[in-house]
Amino acid sequence: MPKKRDDPASLRSLEEIDRLIHEPARLNIVAHLSVVDCADFLFLLRQTGLTKGNLSSHLSRLEEAGYVAVEKKFVEKVPRTLLRLTDRGREAFHSYRRRMKRIFEKLPG
Repeated sequence: MPKKRDDPASLRSLEEIDRLIHEPARLNIVAHLSVVDCADFLFLLRQTGLTKGNLSSHLSRLEEAGYVAVEKKFVEKVPRTLLRLTDRGREAFHSYRRRMKRIFEKLPG
């Protein structure tokens, strides 16, 4: 029978992570947006490998949370959707990264 260990405090802190960002598709989106000032929808579509519907749905959730700003405009009569992390979204992502790093550093092994 394996020896029972006390539940590390780092595992309890998993309950405090930002679940909106933690979802894999949204994490992928936010990670891509964190390294650019602005990206268009087609760029994110190619980079994330999501379908148009999935990307739109996840972007809507991030926009509702105030993490992503969406700007729709026309360039030579062609619609273009530009996306960027807001200051709130950028801070939420950095906070998420710091918290996950601390969790992983405290895990045994």
